[in-house]
Amino acid sequence: MLRYLPVRRIHARQVLDSRGTPTVEVEATVGEGIIGIEGYTARAIVPSGASTGRFEAVELRDGEKGYYVGLSVRKAVENVNIRLAEAILGENALNQVRIDELLIKADGTENKSSAGANATLGVSMAVARAAAMALRIPLYQYLGGCHTRKMPVPMMNILNGGKHADNTVDLQEFMIMPCGAGNFEDGIRMCVEIYQFLKILLRENGLSTAVGDEGGFAPDLKDSRDVLRLILEAVEKAGYEPGKDIFIAIDAAASELYDEEQGVYRFPGESKMKAEEVLRDAAEMIDYYEELLEEFPIISIEDGLNEDDWEGWKTMTERLGDRLQLVGDDLFVTNVKRLSCGIRLEAANAILVKVNQIGTLSEAMDAVKMAQHAGYRAIISHRSGETEDAFIADLAVATGAGQIKTGAPCRSDRNAKYNQLIRISELLGEDAVYENPFQKE
Repeated sequence: MLRYLPVRRIHARQVLDSRGTPTVEVEATVGEGIIGIEGYTARAIVPSGASTGRFEAVELRDGEKGYYVGLSVRKAVENVNIRLAEAILGENALNQVRIDELLIKADGTENKSSAGANATLGVSMAVARAAAMALRIPLYQYLGGCHTRKMPVPMMNILNGGKHADNTVDLQEFMIMPCGAGNFEDGIRMCVEIYQFLKILLRENGLSTAVGDEGGFAPDLKDSRDVLRLILEAVEKAGYEPGKDIFIAIDAAASELYDEEQGVYRFPGESKMKAEEVLRDAAEMIDYYEELLEEFPIISIEDGLNEDDWEGWKTMTERLGDRLQLVGDDLFVTNVKRLSCGIRLEAANAILVKVNQIGTLSEAMDAVKMAQHAGYRAIISHRSGETEDAFIADLAVATGAGQIKTGAPCRSDRNAKYNQLIRISELLGEDAVYENPFQKE
């Protein structure tokens, strides 16, 4: 049985993400030079976000205005090729926790601001993938074990707003969840059909079918109710029943709407469409969500309040937490310290897990474990700046999270994840488990 698999080579380069922004790609070679063990090389590419929380690990960029408008990552690449490579060369690639601990130590800061979270994460993911290759097992099984078989329910973003689109829709994401599907493939098919009917409805209403960063449509609409009505119409035209086959999830990205000086949430798009300023305080935001919840089959709201408003989150959870999933993204930033605070305060009841928010695979998986142990749900998520790397598809299955966010069925950077999940489901065959994450026992 293979117990030692040395890391033989680490090499990084600058490549492009889905927005044409530079990001870090890392190649890891393991096992080379050991008798009887071939060398295995795997790549990993790091995503990046647009709507980012203040407490996320630092994505290191060069800031050289005359080169990729300041967004290049040559320093992070250099850090991989020198500092991080030196830290793990010769180490056992099969010990992911040890690899990640060495990367954290080599960076030496609380928030990865020295080497860059984009540098540490690229190495962390590449080593894990190379180790799985060497063992000749799927990545999801390497990360999750031989009993791994739970497929995630997609949270498919079909209409974009906020920072993910240049339109009048203030809330950032409107998603559909095929909780009533019998298996993952059926769930994907249902979502794609609804997406296509939504496109037809937009055209019929003279609205734009251009898409935002995550592939969802980005029309100008008056307010969230108009968005939700349109989505429900698309669901019904596709032949599905809202609240039974399909549920709705929202990412409000409220921190992006929050005015710290005034202590209110500004809705610029809604204000423009209604020709009057629309402002809401924290209590009014909770009232607003409750009104939407009464009118539409909403099952999940992400980042409903500002990332610093712990008391507001606690109140929102007390009022709405027994009726829907309240997801902390900017609130928790995949950080166990912030998550433990939320658990202690009973703020939110789910965590969004983005590996680049924290900078290593082990830390992200620790956040999932902590959440699940506390009875919180976990959702594995992409970023708005994505790549062809489908790592999070395997991670969603490995952790048994039961939910995944990875955009619309549009653009290859999003579909790469869905396609990988289809492959995994095929591999699992009859052993695959697909279930409504909100089904009460």
